[in-house]
Amino acid sequence: MKFIETIKNVWKIEELRNRIVVTLGLLLVYRFGAQVVLPGIDAAQLENLQGNTEEGLLGLLNAFTGGAFANASVFALGIMPYISASIVVQLMGIAIPYLQKLQKEGASGQKKITQITRWLTIAICLVQAPGYLASLPALGIPTSAFLLGQGGIFYVSSVIILITGTIFAMWLGEKITDKGIGNGISLLIMVGIIANLPQSFLLNASSRLETNSVMLIVIELVIWLVIILLSIMLVMAVRKIAVQYARRTASGGYEKNVFGSRQFLPLKLNASGVMPIIFAQAIMFVPGLIGGSSFLKETATGQWMQTNFADIFGLWYNIVFGFLIIVFTYFYTAITVPTNKMADDLKRSGGFIPGIRPGSETSEYLDKVMSQITLPGSIFLALIAVFPAIIVKLMNVQTGWALFFGGTSLLIMVGVAIDTMQQVNSYLLNRHYDGLMKTGKNRKAVA
Repeated sequence: MKFIETIKNVWKIEELRNRIVVTLGLLLVYRFGAQVVLPGIDAAQLENLQGNTEEGLLGLLNAFTGGAFANASVFALGIMPYISASIVVQLMGIAIPYLQKLQKEGASGQKKITQITRWLTIAICLVQAPGYLASLPALGIPTSAFLLGQGGIFYVSSVIILITGTIFAMWLGEKITDKGIGNGISLLIMVGIIANLPQSFLLNASSRLETNSVMLIVIELVIWLVIILLSIMLVMAVRKIAVQYARRTASGGYEKNVFGSRQFLPLKLNASGVMPIIFAQAIMFVPGLIGGSSFLKETATGQWMQTNFADIFGLWYNIVFGFLIIVFTYFYTAITVPTNKMADDLKRSGGFIPGIRPGSETSEYLDKVMSQITLPGSIFLALIAVFPAIIVKLMNVQTGWALFFGGTSLLIMVGVAIDTMQQVNSYLLNRHYDGLMKTGKNRKAVA
């Protein structure tokens, strides 16, 4: 089989083999750490915590940490504080001139931005860690589970351990990116999500078998595969803009004339990735907090907000959620796709879009095209994000398994898998082997 032959080719390349081994080893360390309970907490009394974090927003947070949140683990905060810090720094780069200057300084500037992100990660952990520890009794951990009590020693030591756990997870991600294969931070999140997949599927399948609904299991798997294919289309889809380059002379040992070669500028249908969903998910905490405030808690409006926005599979939650995703898709695309810079780069390199003048007209044209393709992309993204709620209502799928039918979980899994496969594919093609992906050019092995 061609697949087995490709795997053999992967293993033949020593550098690629070493990178894969390093990646798997570091991911194993991360998964091991997710099972290590905080010192001073009895691991045998965590059943209520695990039960209360299976559904709703807490269930989603627990999925991103690979179950570490429900295990009161040293990695309970996961890598999410670093993700939050990265988002904040990226958004601050729009308004703060110093960060804008660093972004233009290349590798040295990026190094300083990374350092700022790390310090901000620690600051976020200093807020989240005490909040997590304070919420443990409310989430179902009995007083007897705190072996050292809930005094200052427990809080101080646990805060230090939680912050250290996040920093260590961040270090693991950076090492995977540097010494392994794929984007380390994204792989840590993906592995955490996949860790819950087998259990969620088996729980849902066992409930179907109890009611003799074997056919429903098959139908659910077919729908799941279709959603994965649609997610791949969303991640990979691009609008190609034809670009013409004026005649120029290129030399590489000898001179040759290159006459007006035509290339393409790819504009992604979903240039913002999963970031709009993450932004919208963060905002969706707000209505419930407002409804539970002292001003509205006893009113009909406050109770309605608490009821409707606490259920991530509810109608009003998903209507507002989908609308916010569309809004944030436009917002994030606008700040991450620099059409002005793209137009300037084209002009400097002697390129132009046929029928469009270089400079401001090119920038306006690219901006117009991005606006046009962002609308269907944002609607498609919103539909995939709310599809878990649809599948729950239509087919009564268990909530844990439903989370894998769309939303951030599925898009992260698809996006990271494609990115990792592309990196492996590039190694294979550079060694003249057939690639993993059919779009790559097949090359015969060279002796």
